[in-house]
Amino acid sequence: MIRQYVVNKLQICIRTIYDLPVNFVHLPLLILAILMQLAQRLNSISEPQTIKMAKLSRELKAKGINIVDLSLGEPDFRVPDHINTAAIAAINDGFSKYTPVVGYPELLEAISAKLKRDNNLNYPPNQIIVSTGAKQSLMNAVMSIVDPGDEVIIPTPFWVTYATQVEMAGGIVRYIPCGIEDDFKLTPEKLEANMTSKTKLFMFSSPCNPSGSVYSREELAGLVEVFKRHPYVAIISDEIYEYINFAGGHESIAQFDEIKDRVVVINGMSKGFAMTGWRVGYMAGPKEIVQACEKLQSQVTSGTNAIAQKASIVALISDLGPTRKMVEEYKKRCEFVVNELKKMPGVKANQPQGAFYAFPDISSFFGKSDGEHTITNDVDMSMYLLNVGHVSTVCGSAFGNSDCIRLSTATTMENLNEAMVRMGAALAKLV
Repeated sequence: MIRQYVVNKLQICIRTIYDLPVNFVHLPLLILAILMQLAQRLNSISEPQTIKMAKLSRELKAKGINIVDLSLGEPDFRVPDHINTAAIAAINDGFSKYTPVVGYPELLEAISAKLKRDNNLNYPPNQIIVSTGAKQSLMNAVMSIVDPGDEVIIPTPFWVTYATQVEMAGGIVRYIPCGIEDDFKLTPEKLEANMTSKTKLFMFSSPCNPSGSVYSREELAGLVEVFKRHPYVAIISDEIYEYINFAGGHESIAQFDEIKDRVVVINGMSKGFAMTGWRVGYMAGPKEIVQACEKLQSQVTSGTNAIAQKASIVALISDLGPTRKMVEEYKKRCEFVVNELKKMPGVKANQPQGAFYAFPDISSFFGKSDGEHTITNDVDMSMYLLNVGHVSTVCGSAFGNSDCIRLSTATTMENLNEAMVRMGAALAKLV
C-alpha cells in the first residue's frame, strides 16, 4: 500500500513538472508541495452557494454593474442600542480575558430563563453551552452524535451546511424531498418510510431556511409519534429563526416530554437581534451531549468572545420590542415579494410563515431560452438572473431542491421592488 502511494505521488509530480514551465532550481520545493497534499476530507467540502453568489455579486458591482443582492441571509438592521451599550460597558469594565468554555454563568442563566419564558422549556444551566455562532453549535452536536456509517435524516429543503457537517463526521445523509405542494414540510408518513436500523440523527429547522415554512404544534406532534417508535434516534432542532415568525407563537419539538431527553435545541443571537458578526450561538439539550460538546469545543475554540457574551445577556433578558419591530418589517417585505412572484407567469410560490426568504419554484422555465441563454436547471436560472436581470439569488439545489431558487428579503423595500421589476422583465424574455 505504501509503495503504491509513493508511485501515485511520483506520477503526479512527473505530470505536473511536464505540464508547467518550472525553473529546475525550484523542483525540490515543487515535489515537496505535491507530496504534502491536503486531507482527503476536504474533497467533499465546497464553498456554500450563498457565499459564492454574494462573491459574484461583489465582483460585478466592482465592474460598475448595479446588482440587487438577494443572496445572503443577513439582517439589514442595526443591533438595538441597548445591546450596543451593554457591549461598550463590558469593554470599559475590563471584560477582556478568556471565558469559560461553556459560557459565562450569567449568560447560561439568561438562556435558561429565556427558554422558560418564551418556550416553556426547562433547561438548567448545566444543560446549556454557548458557542461562536449557531453553526458551531450545530457542528459540535453533529460531531458528538454521529459516527462513521451512521445515517442522518434531513428533510429538503435544508440549510446548506447540515449535509456537509454530517459528511465531515463520516455520516451518511438520507434526504427526504418535501416539495412546494407540502409547503416544504415533512409528513409523519415520509419520516417513517425513511427510518432504518442505521438512523442515528434527524436534523431540521423551524422556521426553515430557505423555505420560511413553520411547523405547527400539531405537525410536530405527528413527527413525535414516529420518533416514539424509534427511541435511539436523536433530534437536532435548529430554531435560530424563532423570533422571525409570522404564524404566531413559536413551537419547539423539545416541548414533548416523551422525546425531550434526545432533542438538541440550537439557537443564537444572529437573526432575532441582528447580531450576525458577534458570533454567539447556544445549544440546550441532554447533559451528556452538552458535556460532549464542551469537551470538543475546549479543543477547537474554547470560550466565546467575552464582550459579545455580556451583550447577549442584556439582549435576552431585556424587552423584545426592537426585535418585534424588525419582525413586522420582515413580514411586510415577505408578503410583498411573494405577491409579486405570484404575478409572474410560470413562477410558483408558497407563503412563508417565518424567516426572511422566498423560495419560488421556477422549474417551468427549464428548457426555455431568451435566444442567448438557455435555462436547463436552477443554477442556470440563478446565473441568468444575475447576469441578465442583475439580481443575485441562490440556486435551490444548494438547499436540496433543484426546482427552486432562494431570495433573501433581508433588504430594503426599495431594493426588493427593484429586484421584482428586474426579475419579472428577465423571466418574460424566456420562451
